[in-house]
Amino acid sequence: MAKHYTHTLSNGLRLVHVPSASRVAYCGLAINAGSRDDLPGKSGLAHFVEHTIFKGTKHRRSWHILNRMERVGGELNAYTTKEGTALYSIFPCEHFERAIELIADLVANSQFPDNELAKEREVVLEEIDSYRDTPMEAAYDDFEDLLFAGSPMGHNILGNEKELNNITANDCRYYLDTQYVPENMVFFATGNIKSDRLFRIAEKYLGVLNHKLDRAERIVPADVPVFHKTVNIDSHQAHTIVGKKIFSMHDERKYAAFLLNNIIGGPGMNSLLNVAIREKRGYVYTVESSLSLLSDCGLFQIYFGSDNQHVAPSLRIINRTLEDLATKPMSEKALLSAKKQYLGQLLVSSENKESMALSLGKNYLYHNSVMSDVQLSEHINALTPQQIMDCAALLDPATCSILTLK
Repeated sequence: MAKHYTHTLSNGLRLVHVPSASRVAYCGLAINAGSRDDLPGKSGLAHFVEHTIFKGTKHRRSWHILNRMERVGGELNAYTTKEGTALYSIFPCEHFERAIELIADLVANSQFPDNELAKEREVVLEEIDSYRDTPMEAAYDDFEDLLFAGSPMGHNILGNEKELNNITANDCRYYLDTQYVPENMVFFATGNIKSDRLFRIAEKYLGVLNHKLDRAERIVPADVPVFHKTVNIDSHQAHTIVGKKIFSMHDERKYAAFLLNNIIGGPGMNSLLNVAIREKRGYVYTVESSLSLLSDCGLFQIYFGSDNQHVAPSLRIINRTLEDLATKPMSEKALLSAKKQYLGQLLVSSENKESMALSLGKNYLYHNSVMSDVQLSEHINALTPQQIMDCAALLDPATCSILTLK
């Protein structure tokens, strides 16, 4: 990450800016609120607010909101996760003030008209149906429902039909007023503008926000008994998830986990599981691992899609791979190669300016700092074979749960 500048507005909203010479700019709000913060009986509320915040303010109709950035060649976007939301714009850099004013208007003045809510509710219900029609996505959702059973973390980000139909305009406005507040957000920006000018514009439009955070305390999801579950979905293919709850984003072992995840089933075709299960044996058509570290816990998962008869042998290979990583130290040469590959992938991905802007906001939101590329490289290069083994030991197959849809 390039040199960055930070500032705090008069209302406590934190700002972070990375100047660049690019003629394309990014700015937006990273909000520490997601589906785990949905109101009781209103699952899907966070995601629904993200959809409907564009549907009208005190000053603009939906059509005017959609056209405000597009008329100058820009875009307005948003997404929701288990505990975060991003609301942001991409635009030619001479339109910073236009983008900031619009984002501020959405947060301060959205009205959630009933007719627009009804239309968007149908859109979200279609989105839910499309996910259920995609077994890979359904497997991830169903696994998390089981692993986080009894916790707000467990329900699908999109919610369900019954509770979506209960969400009102008042629910949306209440959620916005109590979650999209200065102490719970960070404004982030990248682009060719002087930081002091950017901060003055932000104070003009975002400095007026004055609501206070009001939500139920987040509770760390309780551990659930290990489960091995198979669900019949009448499919000729099987979709299997292996995983477990682990530590949070604030744990120093995260650097070992990042590298280990890349070694096990990262995007490279030379990942251990891709080579062992797909390339050598042809048991699966895809296999991948993923790591999601949240504010108070994390989730490690391995997914593979296969024919039904290859589920059991694939699981045996996964178990053996995890056990080997936990009991046999990597050679210095192999570890050095893994580090080089991972850092190279990060460098290549840094060319995705949108992803980097969003990462900037997220990092400053949760850590109140932005790690430089050099600092991250130092953390990764300092990892030892023992640290990788210790992290792999947390993934003991005996402690991992399994869900198969077939």
